[in-house]
Amino acid sequence: MFKMRLRARRYIMEIILIVLCAGLALRAEGFFSTANLFNVLRNVSMQGVIAFGMTMVIICGEIDLSVGSAVAFSGCLTAYVTRFLIQANVGIPVYLAIPLAMVCTLAVGFGIGCLTGFIRVRFNVPTFITTLALMTVLTGAAELITDGFPLTPFPEWYNFFGGGYLFGIPFPAIVFIAVFLIIQFLMNYTTFGRSVYAVGGNAEAARLSGINVNRVKIVVMGIVALLAGLSGIMQSAEIMSGTATTAKGWELVIISAVIIGGTSLMGGVGTVWGTLIGVIFLGVLVNGMTLLNISQYWQHVVRGVLILAAVLINRVQSRAQQ
Repeated sequence: MFKMRLRARRYIMEIILIVLCAGLALRAEGFFSTANLFNVLRNVSMQGVIAFGMTMVIICGEIDLSVGSAVAFSGCLTAYVTRFLIQANVGIPVYLAIPLAMVCTLAVGFGIGCLTGFIRVRFNVPTFITTLALMTVLTGAAELITDGFPLTPFPEWYNFFGGGYLFGIPFPAIVFIAVFLIIQFLMNYTTFGRSVYAVGGNAEAARLSGINVNRVKIVVMGIVALLAGLSGIMQSAEIMSGTATTAKGWELVIISAVIIGGTSLMGGVGTVWGTLIGVIFLGVLVNGMTLLNISQYWQHVVRGVLILAAVLINRVQSRAQQ
């Protein structure tokens, strides 16, 4: 009996997710259809990709509030570079211009993230402040390079990266699963992953044990920005344009999923698996409320209450384990 209670506490969010799915299967017609489940997976994929990187950042004791703006900026940058390469009269065909634009976007994203981490460790500016400022900067940069209008230089086949299927599975969902497996391996089976936990738990103790704390923080900030760039590319493919007004408020949804998954904002505690559950939980919840025709206003209320409930559950669990 004691072991069953212990397991129930450890897997409380998984149990709640199963109960939620069972309830929706009974109340929401078509919830368990293959098409709807794939729709849920597609809808959570782009935010979920970033959430895995955000998990690393929060475990490390930092935060990134700029990921929503980074998604919009990345989509706009991909469109801008693609258009530039096509119109530059240098003989680059569109099927080469787009991959080059993607690589450029990912490199810029990783560089911006590393710069944020460098400012954190070099000048001791909290990432909350740096990324809050960066959020505005990236929004402005996206508007500048698009001149306030959507850029649409993409051919029809580009939509595959955001709206296509591979072996009957939405391509963004495949990317989502791949990123989950990579980050899961990185955090659980590598020295770097253990270093992230050590830095988030006690940075000074980690430094004294020989861990390069500054490098760890710079790299995790670079990774989450890189994943935001990847998500921005997929979103630009889904809507077939670079648009500066997309991904508004994504940062709050992403952080919510990470917190629901059991990651502590204090750092040092959390799992990539928990974030996966948190992402799917929010996706299922939104999809279920939509199928039940619940008002969007009430959806915001319910989501906020659940985030608070998840935090309280995690606090109770952590106290019980002490």
